[in-house]
Amino acid sequence: MKNKVLLRTFGCQMNVRDSEVIGGLLQKSGYQLCDNDRDAQIIIFNTCAVRKHAEDRIWSLIGAYKGKKIIGLVGCMAQNYKERAFERDPDVSFVVGPQDIHKLPEILGKIKNKSLLERKIWETDSKLRPEKIYHQQFYQDKQHAFIVISEGCSNFCSYCVVPYVRGGLRHRKPEDILNEIKTAISHGISKVTLLGQNVNAYREAGVNFAKLLEQVNSLAGLKEIGFFTSHPKDAGQDIFKAIRDLEKLAKTLHLPVQSGADRILKLMNRGYTAKDYLALVDSYRKIVKDGKLTTDVIVGFPTETQEEFEETCALFKKVKFNSAYIFKYSSRPGTEAAKICETLKPEEIEKRHKKILDLQRKISKDLRQ
Repeated sequence: MKNKVLLRTFGCQMNVRDSEVIGGLLQKSGYQLCDNDRDAQIIIFNTCAVRKHAEDRIWSLIGAYKGKKIIGLVGCMAQNYKERAFERDPDVSFVVGPQDIHKLPEILGKIKNKSLLERKIWETDSKLRPEKIYHQQFYQDKQHAFIVISEGCSNFCSYCVVPYVRGGLRHRKPEDILNEIKTAISHGISKVTLLGQNVNAYREAGVNFAKLLEQVNSLAGLKEIGFFTSHPKDAGQDIFKAIRDLEKLAKTLHLPVQSGADRILKLMNRGYTAKDYLALVDSYRKIVKDGKLTTDVIVGFPTETQEEFEETCALFKKVKFNSAYIFKYSSRPGTEAAKICETLKPEEIEKRHKKILDLQRKISKDLRQ
C-alpha cells in the first residue's frame, strides 16, 4: 500500500501553488495524496507566518495529533522557526522552508526509516528553488492554474515577514514561465493567475511585466488571465493599458493601499503617499473604463491615531473599492514595526476594524446595485 499524505494549506495563493508542487513531487515518488487525516500516515502543514493568529491556529491543529502521525511543518512558519519548531512542539518530525520543498521526497524517505526519537530533520538553508519543480503537471483545479513568475520580496515593508522567510525578489525566466503555461494548456487548463509577492515588479531578460502579459495573452488555448498581487510603487500606465487592451486579461486590479495616512505609510515603508495612490487610481480608471479595483488595508498599525484612521476611511469613501481585505495589525518578530513600543489596545483595533469593514460592505453593496 502506498504511503498516504494529507497536505493542509494555509495562507496566500503562493502557498496554494507550493502545495500543488509538493503534491506533484510526492506522487512521482510513490506517495498517495488523501483528503482526510484518518487515512493519512503523514500530515504536512504548508504554513503562513504573516499573522500571529494563523500561527497559533496551526500549532493548535498540530497538537491535536500528539504522536499519532508523522507531522511536517513546511513553508513560511518553517523558515521562521527552523529547528526551534521541535522545541515548540516535539511531535513535529520535519521542518522544510519554502526554498527547500524540492527535498521533501528525500526527507520523507529518511523519516520512514528512523525511530520516533530520530525523526528530527530540518532543511531551511536553500536560496533558490530548482526550476524543474514548477513542471510537475499537478493542479488541484482542472481548468485553472496558479503560475509563479517571481519569488520572494525585497520591499521590506516594516510590518511584513515575507522577505525574511522567502528571501529577496527573484524572477523566473520568461521562457520557463511560458513553457509551464503551454504544458498546463495541453492538460486542459484554460485560465491562469500569475503570482508574485510583487508581481508587477517583474523584469527579466529585457521583459517587463506588461510585456510578459502580452506574451501570455498570445498563447493559443488560453481563455483568461489574472495576476496577484501588485505594489503601487511599481504600478503604471503600461500595466493599465495592458489590462485595457489584452482581451484575455481580467479587467480588474488588486492594488494594496494599507493606509490612507502619509505618516503611517512612511512608517510602513510603502514608498508612496496617499496622494500618489489616488493619482494611480485616477489613471487606472481613465484608462480601464469600468475596471474593478480591490485593495488590502491594515488597521491599528503601531502609533496610528484616530485622525489617521479616519484618513484611511476617507480614502475608502473617495476611491470606492469593489472589495477590500481588511486586516488587524499583527506584530511579527524580526520586523521593523515590531520594534515600535507604542501599540494600540486590542479593543481599539477591533473597533476600527469593525468600522472600516462596515464602511466597505456598504460601498460594495452600493456598487453592486
